[in-house]
Amino acid sequence: MNFTSETEVFSSTEYSYDDFPSPCIKNEIKKFGSHFLPVIYSLVFIFGLVGNTLVVWVLIQFKRLKSMTDIFLLNLAISDLLFVFSLPFWAHYASNEWLFGSGMCKLLSYMYLVGFFSSILFIMLMSIDRYLAIVHAVFALKARTIRYSYILSIVVWTVAFLVSLPELVFNNEDKDEQNQTICVPTYPTDSKKKWKLFCNFEVNLLGLLIPLGIMSFCYFKILRTLWQSKTSKKFTAAKIILIVMIVFFIFWTPYNVALFLHTLQELEVFHSCESSQNLDFALQLTENIAYIHCCLNPVIYAFVGEKFKKYLYKLCQSCLPLAFICKRCQILQHSVSRASSFHTSSSYDQDNSAAL
Repeated sequence: MNFTSETEVFSSTEYSYDDFPSPCIKNEIKKFGSHFLPVIYSLVFIFGLVGNTLVVWVLIQFKRLKSMTDIFLLNLAISDLLFVFSLPFWAHYASNEWLFGSGMCKLLSYMYLVGFFSSILFIMLMSIDRYLAIVHAVFALKARTIRYSYILSIVVWTVAFLVSLPELVFNNEDKDEQNQTICVPTYPTDSKKKWKLFCNFEVNLLGLLIPLGIMSFCYFKILRTLWQSKTSKKFTAAKIILIVMIVFFIFWTPYNVALFLHTLQELEVFHSCESSQNLDFALQLTENIAYIHCCLNPVIYAFVGEKFKKYLYKLCQSCLPLAFICKRCQILQHSVSRASSFHTSSSYDQDNSAAL
């Protein structure tokens, strides 16, 4: 989690006072962020915490983690919770200087990035899981086991921990031009640009290009299989699958494009003050749009499923201290009676309709 500094002075090869460039002032961007970011972070924290906590609760309380989809969904919710737990600190930082010490700067930056990478990778695994269950139903009976689910989950968490290590190593407290305390990466001077480029490309590759490519392949094959099937529910299933792809693309692509343009700026493809200001604003805006995705994951991957809504209704009924809120659960009951899960010849529909 890095906030851009308020000023950025571009070097000049000329020594004439008249030709020396003036500082690129970014006070307006900092001022906008101090009002805008705390609100967004707070909303994402509240909705992300409630939604993903409900997913974890329902999976543990009712579903008992009996399938690969359940295990991936649980890990996805934990990834999003790990991500949102850091947001209150960043909300305070956006409106003030960093007050939590160098250790917390490292830990929270690391936790933020681990949650980011693991969430994206588990979404990718869930796409592969659906692909196997629908397109290769016979092979899925052997591949989609609890044992493989735990192995793949460990692999994803290991990858997320490893690729996030630069945040843990390099993030530290520092002072900006206004002598305020900030939490930023402090790369070695002789390799500063290389580390910046590496971290940016890492996010672009693991955060969008690779997952989006795999998801596109999986969902294309799924849609083609459903289209050729005789099930009357194929249009409902296709609609849900398209929603998953479109939502992922809409929320993550703008941020990755802005980050790629920031990489080009590091390579000095363009370096005007105006473009730098516009890019900082775009990064700030698109990054926060991407954050909203962790609030939507429970809705997309859990709450749209018929079984999951039934379990959520049971959970809501058991919340006696919150009975006045849980009256709203009648909506779930009515929607469950109208909802229909799509059916294919694979075991996927028997065990994992909640995921769709």
